[in-house]
Amino acid sequence: MAKPPLCRTVCSSILVTDRFSNTAIRTASLAVFVSFWAVASWIGDDPGVLPSPWIVVQLIWQEAASGELFGHLVATLLRVLAAFVVAMFIGLALGLIMGRSRGFDRWFDPWLVVLLNLPALVAIVLCYIWIGLTEVAAILAVSLNKIPMVTVMIREGARAFDSHLDDLAKVFHMKPGKRLRHILLPQLAPHIAAAARSGIALIWKIVLVVEFLGRSNGVGFQIHLYFQLFDVGRVLAYAFAFIAVMLAIEAFVLRPAEQAASRWRRA
Repeated sequence: MAKPPLCRTVCSSILVTDRFSNTAIRTASLAVFVSFWAVASWIGDDPGVLPSPWIVVQLIWQEAASGELFGHLVATLLRVLAAFVVAMFIGLALGLIMGRSRGFDRWFDPWLVVLLNLPALVAIVLCYIWIGLTEVAAILAVSLNKIPMVTVMIREGARAFDSHLDDLAKVFHMKPGKRLRHILLPQLAPHIAAAARSGIALIWKIVLVVEFLGRSNGVGFQIHLYFQLFDVGRVLAYAFAFIAVMLAIEAFVLRPAEQAASRWRRA
């Protein structure tokens, strides 16, 4: 049943007001954070230990103007993207199988528990030792830390499938491909979106550690370089520059995708 025009108008006004309120609160919160940072820097009065926000902004601009910043940002983003795709693809397949097959789940659940509790640093070090200081080792180390989380989230989503839709598919003798496309994936979509959104933050943090320990470019490599030089300002400059990029991806890509994936449940 369609909503009356007045109801739609009121609902739209409420949504706009809520979004404006959330934006205002987020902006005010960030302003408070920057104010605390500026006050702490002023009290410490030592830019070598804690530079002010304005100094960090200037350093970001200098690194961007020299071209160094964008080159290292792109290198890190490519690693994040590669590890994200690998982890999501394998985690989706394993989670779907484990959620639909009790026998498979019983056999591989202990493996999943072990991987969930494996420290990221251990996975990185082992991959570098076994494979070498290569891109393959870097991406594999990051993926190994993300795959278990994706698998768990997708498995729980697969367990919550509507049994009536399964019965409907059997009645109409749907082929596996159509069943996956029209019944399984739409039900999994919110879980896939949630796994993607929650995991991207984990992935980029581990990518920085991977670059810190064994790569010759990227944001993590630059942080390692300036850590050795005790240049706190440029460490913060690269860190906040990449945080800004990931926040933009979160706001303009992942969050809208998650909302779109869950829309059919609210229809």
